[in-house]
Amino acid sequence: MQASAPQAVDVSQESDKVKEAYGMNRKETAEFGHRCLLARRLVERGVRFVQIYCGAGSQWDAHSDIEGNHSRLCLRSDQPSAALIKDLKARGMLDDTLVIWGGEFGRTPMSEGSTGRDHNPYGFSMLMAGGGVKGGVIHGKTDEFGLYGIENRVHVHDIHATILHLLGLDHEKLTYKHNGKDERLTDVSGEVISQIVA
Repeated sequence: MQASAPQAVDVSQESDKVKEAYGMNRKETAEFGHRCLLARRLVERGVRFVQIYCGAGSQWDAHSDIEGNHSRLCLRSDQPSAALIKDLKARGMLDDTLVIWGGEFGRTPMSEGSTGRDHNPYGFSMLMAGGGVKGGVIHGKTDEFGLYGIENRVHVHDIHATILHLLGLDHEKLTYKHNGKDERLTDVSGEVISQIVA
């Protein structure tokens, strides 16, 4: 690792075109663009799991000033995220790389206080690309306010079961006994969301 890591994280050899695609030439996108480019370089070198964060701490947790917070964070993350997916595809790596963009909840459509939104576990969005996911599929729908899922609702256990399936693991075969009770990563439930699997 001592011999490989310095070369893997050295982006100086990347072309100006690649750096520009990731937004490394713009103040707003440079930091997250650098993280996304590092992710591609790590995946290219066989690293199996890479997690990228955008924003520190609770920046996305906009209980106040949601417009300011999310506008700033979206400006920071949109271009580099798109560049990562396009770059993986152009290099023939997207078919074997599962990209997941999401968090643990969405935001309520009504305000909290005057300028914020509360947590919403009943209707939220995630993006998945590559790694065995059907391209261009939208699965599920919320009500007209974006508060509750009303069509093709899935549970977080279904999302986990699907991710494990796409990684080549049957979540049901991961069941084990603990204190006389069956346990597994999907809490002894969860169904693969077959509609999004290629």
